[in-house]
Amino acid sequence: MPASKHCYHHRQRRQALRRLGCLAALPLGLGAATLALAQEWPAKPLSLVVPFPAGGTTDLLARSLGDQLSRSLGQPVIVENRPGAGATLGADYVAKARADGYTLLMGAVHHTIATSVYKKLPYSFQKDLVPVSTLAMVPNVLTINPARTPARDVAELVALARQSTPGFSYGSNGNGTAQHLIGTQFQAATGIRLLHVPYKGSGPLTTDLLGGQVTMSFDTLATVLPHIKAGKLRALAVTTATRSSALPDVPTLEQAGLKGFDIGTWFGVLAPAGTPGPVVARLNAEIVRIVKSPEFQQRMLAAGAEPMSSSPEAFARRIDQETVKFAGLVKDGKVAIE
Repeated sequence: MPASKHCYHHRQRRQALRRLGCLAALPLGLGAATLALAQEWPAKPLSLVVPFPAGGTTDLLARSLGDQLSRSLGQPVIVENRPGAGATLGADYVAKARADGYTLLMGAVHHTIATSVYKKLPYSFQKDLVPVSTLAMVPNVLTINPARTPARDVAELVALARQSTPGFSYGSNGNGTAQHLIGTQFQAATGIRLLHVPYKGSGPLTTDLLGGQVTMSFDTLATVLPHIKAGKLRALAVTTATRSSALPDVPTLEQAGLKGFDIGTWFGVLAPAGTPGPVVARLNAEIVRIVKSPEFQQRMLAAGAEPMSSSPEAFARRIDQETVKFAGLVKDGKVAIE
């Protein structure tokens, strides 16, 4: 096991700065071969793993980033979809990959939730992966198919759900994802019972929502926005504390009368723990530059996403804070998966 891997697996990283401090110290103890790797990186194509199927928000962001990252690095960035188990299969794959900077994860808020939802994960999101930079924040939106469900607002939807037999269903991107947790909160806040239908990602979920196989979803705005604009889906509320600039006429759930909702979906890039510090620093610099570019910002805002870059340290702090936050929500909602 390389010295860098040993550092990450045998030292507690309770605080974000302490965790990144370990990373910063890596170059001093690296062997000649690893230092040479960091200096010549990248010398071959990179793999950006998306833990959801093609067609969803994570995939859209990954391909947008990959296009520009390949230009700046001079190497192809291949988006590799590895869906399943609430985004944890893809995370596990990257966590166990060689720590050389060539295999990266398009992570999301779902991973900080899965830490508490899944009783036995084969990896540690906070120990086996190192943050590089956040990419964007995307609001989640309560959406229905108006051709199947005639509700005009949240109150009408709740009233219809109470009268419906056998009841309404909601789809999510998988067990332990943000959509699953929002659905659990929504039931607790309204007192209605909904059937949870987990999917492997936004693509198949949206297909079934459009087809009427599920009643509603709390999916990311970037996925459903084109269908909302086309009138095929109806947005009733966003799940964040403030309204979305892409849907200024759609209220928040709190404005619709439900308290305590403030969950958006952030996305960011992570690498296997032990990835050389200079490689992480180079990746961070390139991603920050891309996210701040007018081309990327325009593309994200048009899709309903808010561009958001960060330092590795700030990203690490977000992960630590939200892991604690969602642990409480998961416990209150009694959400658990073997």
